[in-house]
Amino acid sequence: MLVLSALSAIDDRISGLEAGGDDYLVKPFSFSELVARLKALIRRSQADDNVRELRVGELTANLATREAMREGRIIALQPREFRLLTHLMLNAHSVVTRTMLLEAVWDYRFDPQSNVIDVQVSRLRRKIDGDFDTPMIHTVRGAGYMLSDRLPDEQPQSAQPQ
Repeated sequence: MLVLSALSAIDDRISGLEAGGDDYLVKPFSFSELVARLKALIRRSQADDNVRELRVGELTANLATREAMREGRIIALQPREFRLLTHLMLNAHSVVTRTMLLEAVWDYRFDPQSNVIDVQVSRLRRKIDGDFDTPMIHTVRGAGYMLSDRLPDEQPQSAQPQ
């Protein structure tokens, strides 16, 4: 998604990108720059189609076989759990909000005011973290969730909540 906006302050651009934008272009802009940015977005999306496996530390998700493994052990996941895991892996080391999860995993464009996300994350956490020493799914209070192979205090500054 390319955000076109007249709002040019750095906070506005950051908000646009954190809200899900892949790029941010401030008006006025040249048509040639718009075309170049659109072509770049298309190239990036096509490159993602070739990805067959996601990896975060010792956790892998094979997109072709829909199989998850951690430290060589297969983790049985339901289809929704696998979608949730892959979305968290695609955003590894970054906070993923409830709204982002609702849109990406459940295809909701509104908040149904239910605990469906909490329940699914809890189930996924038991499967991904349950038999292992280091947890990978972290709750970021007031913000959402983060999947990382590092402990919360080892996260890069950009991944920690502000």
